[in-house]
Amino acid sequence: MDDLLIQLFELTKEKKIAYFSMEIGVHNDIPTYSGGLGVLAGDTIRSGADLKLPMIAVTLLSKNGYFTQDINEAGRQTESPSKWDPVSYMQLLPHRITVEIGGRDVYVQTWQYNVQSLTGGCVPVFFLDTDIAENRTEDREITSRLYGGGQEYRLKQELVLGVGGVRLLHAMGFRIKKYHMNEGHASFLTLELLKRFKKPIEDVWDEKLVWDIEHVKNLCVFTTHTPIEAGHDKFPYELISKTMDGLFPLDILKDLAGKDYLNMTMLALNLSRYINGVAKKHGEVSQNMFPGYEIHAITNGVHSYTWTCESFKKIFDEYLPGWANEPELFVRVGRIPDQKLWAAHIEAKQNLYDHIKKLTGVYFSPEILTIGFARRATAYKRADLIFRDIERLLKIGEGKIQFVYAGKAHPKDEPGKKLIQNIFEYIKRLNGRIKIVYLKNYDMNTALKVVSGVDVWMNTPLRPLEASGTSGMKAAHNGVINFSVLDGWWIEGHIEGYTGWAIGPPPNELTPGTNADARDAEDLYNKLEKKIIPTYYNERSKWIRMMQNAIGKNAYYFNSHRMMRRYVTEAYIR
Repeated sequence: MDDLLIQLFELTKEKKIAYFSMEIGVHNDIPTYSGGLGVLAGDTIRSGADLKLPMIAVTLLSKNGYFTQDINEAGRQTESPSKWDPVSYMQLLPHRITVEIGGRDVYVQTWQYNVQSLTGGCVPVFFLDTDIAENRTEDREITSRLYGGGQEYRLKQELVLGVGGVRLLHAMGFRIKKYHMNEGHASFLTLELLKRFKKPIEDVWDEKLVWDIEHVKNLCVFTTHTPIEAGHDKFPYELISKTMDGLFPLDILKDLAGKDYLNMTMLALNLSRYINGVAKKHGEVSQNMFPGYEIHAITNGVHSYTWTCESFKKIFDEYLPGWANEPELFVRVGRIPDQKLWAAHIEAKQNLYDHIKKLTGVYFSPEILTIGFARRATAYKRADLIFRDIERLLKIGEGKIQFVYAGKAHPKDEPGKKLIQNIFEYIKRLNGRIKIVYLKNYDMNTALKVVSGVDVWMNTPLRPLEASGTSGMKAAHNGVINFSVLDGWWIEGHIEGYTGWAIGPPPNELTPGTNADARDAEDLYNKLEKKIIPTYYNERSKWIRMMQNAIGKNAYYFNSHRMMRRYVTEAYIR
């Protein structure tokens, strides 16, 4: 324990960037992530460590994880806890704080996990945990499940994250330069900061002026990821009064977070100096959703070393030494001989197919064009769009294409669960004429196998609902070509026939309406039939050139090192 306290003392010497996120994917076997938001947070921290940035991170322990997914033969998803033991991965700290919830003190303890880099950098991640004997049973459960329970449960979690996180860092002696809120879940940290920097009442003539809003705004950075209204956490003030009574004046809270209900996004917007979306298009969408605020755009990226498979790591090490910490070197991908690039790809494919055979018993041929679709199962992502016209799909692709699907639906997302069932129905209808597998319990390890082992990465969101979408960036790091709707990051990464292919019209021709599925499916079939399949089977050299372009044009830019350098220069040192 003495060594730990010495390490903490060293950590507190320099001012830090404090990164708050409800979920963080630091390790495949630590299930404190549900999907893109948490994995992005993990990549952010990994790049922070590589670049030796003065960062720390705060999140919730989620001892029962998100959930373990099972899928029966009919495609019906069921969920069970994904239990894990923090003792195996991290160290319990002596520091404890309390947060007032429902009129009583809830005790919060902290676990530390260090994200170490080969560069010598390190970012400690502090996991908040209420599973303590001094707490009531219901309070011990607050940090048990990621996104579990109803509104009240979520509100309590967000109080522990925001208020508890700030109190913890203060108790540990940290001096914070900026508080970075990764999505609105952490917005309550702004209220705790307002209380800490409150002016003496005798120094002001208006009681509202005791709250030093400008000082708090200068401390806060807010990244929004959600382009739809329903995705922003909102709580009725009746619940706020019951759960947060006395924590903060209700009249001031209504001024900052909304009159009719507490909107966590509005709270963050009103108390942050720098606000950004996660792609250029998403920045525009967010600006339209929240007029009156200056919303910037820093396009997401992925951690290059984490999301590159072993066969590609080998050839990158050989021909692009230093690539892991300087992804800009991907621009020199032309140094890699075509045959070595293709051999690395075939090795990645075989690795995926061996995994598929082991899990499902289905044999995939490495010679056949393989299309991957793996992400959160929710209706707007339209995972079943390609099956809109089964007869046409068979005419185009029988014996020529095969599909790999994966992804979890939120336990309360019935349309998302129905989407998985639809895929299983198509598997039965096609009866092997076109092979399709759905890999259950999608996690980071499976994701790497899939994004590196398919030939084409398909993404079909209903525009403009894809904030960024990072899975396609991971695919590009492994020479896998994107075939996607022009939304999120792909608007910036797409060069038709060069880095990949678009599905549907350009973004400036977007006309929302009921014909979106028919329009996009028609283009999808045309591109598949006339461009993708012929190029794969008949123009191998052109295909390999497009693989090189995916690496040299997309992976070169859409990585978390570039993303973090922009956060440093545009958000952190302002």
